[in-house]
Amino acid sequence: KINNDLERIGDLAKNIAKRVLYLSRRPGIEVPLQFQEMSRIAQRMVKHSLDALVRADANLARQVLGEDDSVDTLRDEVSEAVRAQLAAHPEETEIWLKVASVSRHLERLADMATHIAEEVIYMVDGNIVRHRAG
Repeated sequence: KINNDLERIGDLAKNIAKRVLYLSRRPGIEVPLQFQEMSRIAQRMVKHSLDALVRADANLARQVLGEDDSVDTLRDEVSEAVRAQLAAHPEETEIWLKVASVSRHLERLADMATHIAEEVIYMVDGNIVRHRAG
């Protein structure tokens, strides 16, 4: 399961990089400020989930689970900003759809880190946390 999540993380990272390259070639487009925070949190989640796996550290894995909601909230904020930009600048639809795509990919990357953390907790403690109450 973890191997599949790692493979998916790689795919998502590649897709994010492609879209960022596209956006970097579009002068005058100001991407939402939330991207910096989203990417910082998602990167930390991936690092901590892998550190938790290597160290068999369920406590570190639990920290990863606690950060997923932050990324979801930031994704929602980006979606709202994208909707506003689409309404204001319909001629830039392709650009804003790419921005929305990056946001979704960052959120999915955080989800993959969460899946890894859940597996670590199961491996170490024997507790299934995947189906925890929201």
